[in-house]
Amino acid sequence: MVNETGEALFHVHNVSKAYLMGDVEVNALRGIDFDLWGGEFVVILGASGSGKSTLLNILGGLDVPTSGEVYFRDHNLTAAGEAALTAFRREHVGFVFQFYNLIPSLTALENVALVTEIADNPMDPAEALALVGLQERLQHFPAQLSGGEQQRIAIARAVAKRPEVLLCDEPTGALDYATGRVVLEVLERVNRELGTITAVITHNAAIAGMADRVIRLSSGRIIEEHRNPGRIAPADLSW
Repeated sequence: MVNETGEALFHVHNVSKAYLMGDVEVNALRGIDFDLWGGEFVVILGASGSGKSTLLNILGGLDVPTSGEVYFRDHNLTAAGEAALTAFRREHVGFVFQFYNLIPSLTALENVALVTEIADNPMDPAEALALVGLQERLQHFPAQLSGGEQQRIAIARAVAKRPEVLLCDEPTGALDYATGRVVLEVLERVNRELGTITAVITHNAAIAGMADRVIRLSSGRIIEEHRNPGRIAPADLSW
């Protein structure tokens, strides 16, 4: 359980995001407020269109809000230019998406090594793959691996640069139950062993039990936020 007397690394204050679609303004986020704490595992729940992917993109420096402020430590991400946001993503953030985005012509080891070549203090790529249980698959190409194994390579690639925050967008969305549970076990292990803030967005409410804290979005607003009394092991989740 994360102790909120520790350090809050992210501060999100009154964040809104609007898009123009033709002549129509779409409000993806409306006045979002919360903090993320060091070592915390957070699940952000919401149906399609609730704003959760937009929120994740703003946390990761892939997008900026229309109004409000986002701070990471003492970095004001809402005032940062593109070069500063690129540096923030490279130095501090790992991303895991629903689809694995691996380079098919590269082995598992080479896919992970791409990230370590641009990081300041990376893991050895083989160490990152061992962390996700793929030490026997170093020389395999993506086409030789299952979907769950490919997603675990994507997680290894994301954590190999030792990010302070890991942002996961529907990481089990393309996987069956058994494989998805293995991927969640990997995310739990990364959070526990490396102390990486881990934020998982999902429409699957069953995953919420493994979190320290659950944030539920609807129509761009936080409608519920609660802290679990204890975390459920991924092996004990069912959906």
